[in-house]
Amino acid sequence: MAAPAACTRFSDNYDLKEELGKGAFSVVRRCVQKSTGLEFAAKIINTKKLSARDFQKLEREARICRKLQHPNIVRLHDSIQEEHFHYLVFDLVTGGELFEDIVAREFYSEADASHCIQQILESVHHCHSNGVVHRDLKPENLLLASKAKGAAVKLADFGLAIEVPGEQQAWFGFAGTPGYLSPEVLKKEPYGKPVDIWACGVILYILLVGYPPFWDEDQHRLYAQIKIGAYDYPSPEWDTVTAEAKSLINEMLTVNPSKRITASEALKHPWICQRERVASMVHRQETVDCLKKFNARRKLKGAILTTMLATRNFSSKYDAHGRSIITKKGDGSQVKESTDSSTTLEDDDIKEDKVKGGVDRSSTVIAKEPEEIRIVCPNKTCSQLSTSSYGSARKQEIIKMTEQLIEAINTGDYEAYTKICDPHLTAFEPEALGNLVEGMDFHKFYFDNVLGKNCKALNTTILNPHVHLMGDEAACIAYVRLTQYMDKQGQASTHQSEETRVWHKRDNKWQNVHFHRSSVTPSFAMK
Repeated sequence: MAAPAACTRFSDNYDLKEELGKGAFSVVRRCVQKSTGLEFAAKIINTKKLSARDFQKLEREARICRKLQHPNIVRLHDSIQEEHFHYLVFDLVTGGELFEDIVAREFYSEADASHCIQQILESVHHCHSNGVVHRDLKPENLLLASKAKGAAVKLADFGLAIEVPGEQQAWFGFAGTPGYLSPEVLKKEPYGKPVDIWACGVILYILLVGYPPFWDEDQHRLYAQIKIGAYDYPSPEWDTVTAEAKSLINEMLTVNPSKRITASEALKHPWICQRERVASMVHRQETVDCLKKFNARRKLKGAILTTMLATRNFSSKYDAHGRSIITKKGDGSQVKESTDSSTTLEDDDIKEDKVKGGVDRSSTVIAKEPEEIRIVCPNKTCSQLSTSSYGSARKQEIIKMTEQLIEAINTGDYEAYTKICDPHLTAFEPEALGNLVEGMDFHKFYFDNVLGKNCKALNTTILNPHVHLMGDEAACIAYVRLTQYMDKQGQASTHQSEETRVWHKRDNKWQNVHFHRSSVTPSFAMK
């Protein structure tokens, strides 16, 4: 598509529709091109709020996206600059995350994993051929074009991408996501295109068994593992993976970047280009089960970070040196630096020298955080993963409080509900149309007009609760909620939602301060 004339206004060419997502300085909305009727996603950035550095990053992202035209990359179709807003018009990608799609499939094999990583490598190869390094390859940025079976994998979010001509190696700053960072970045050595291949190796490892090759509760130990490439292939789950698949992982997770396989070479690996002959076609149910838990933890950590930013109850906005602890992501949202393996980090000002005392600034988590968010995620066997929800009396207490809150909903007891919830409760839920709602009035409407009429035949089951303790006075629980009810025809029906609730202890009493709900369930089951 030809670049629009400078005087073109966004509204001349597009009609804006509903909101799809929101960040600190931007909003993403569906839009329809007037001349063709085609649908796109418009990322609308409020440039009045951007610093000069942020504006440079925005221009860099747009410039890079304009260079990339590939079926496995979310394509930028238009870029329109107005006085206070910048509009980036992208493909409307409707299939959700690749990793979420995999766990919903009836069949998933090594050959399917090979097809997935091939598409990812095709996108990376196109980037590298055009002098672009993504720097933030991870599951959250791997999307599907549509809900259709066999839809193309699309690489998204070029907010951290940089332009690196040829095979140049240099220090471009500390950027990426902890679990996917390469050894050379952690060592603060010159780096380039091989960092993306290392991340592909981590992703491929997860695609095959459902858990990451490098993991530790302590970020320093995690980074120590990555720096020396300390991963293995534990039994029994790796016993059923072919030697060719392990061979490709080994070539991707080679510590020395000069000896690491390139995207072009990886695409010629037998496990990729001869998958029909080489890759196993056996269904990997254990991988799917583990991947479900892996996805749940990723979503939970994202919800925790969103919650902390929304409520500001648990952390300071600045670290001990007065630096902002908020890192702007490429999609315009903001996340806090943490030890989480799915949280994007970026420090443009970090230097190659080491901090006194031998501690890398790149390994330092937020000051003033009560306690780092911990997730039990041993990378040995999937059976170990399921024990994380029930590790202590306090975790059981959080589960019990959540059950009491849902019981108050089921019985339509608003008084009991208000005793459990903070008066300034914040919430993201389908009924609020993607907006953050604060206070109790929004919820009281459902108690007054809906809940009491439906509570006679209502049953709720909590599945797979994952509890995370954040210091002595804060906790977060994520779970799947099944709600059984009788519909208008007198038939028993069940609806499902995924929920995350954040609890805060005040005056020795737990209160629900925030919740997030995905999926659409009946309104009487929602609060």
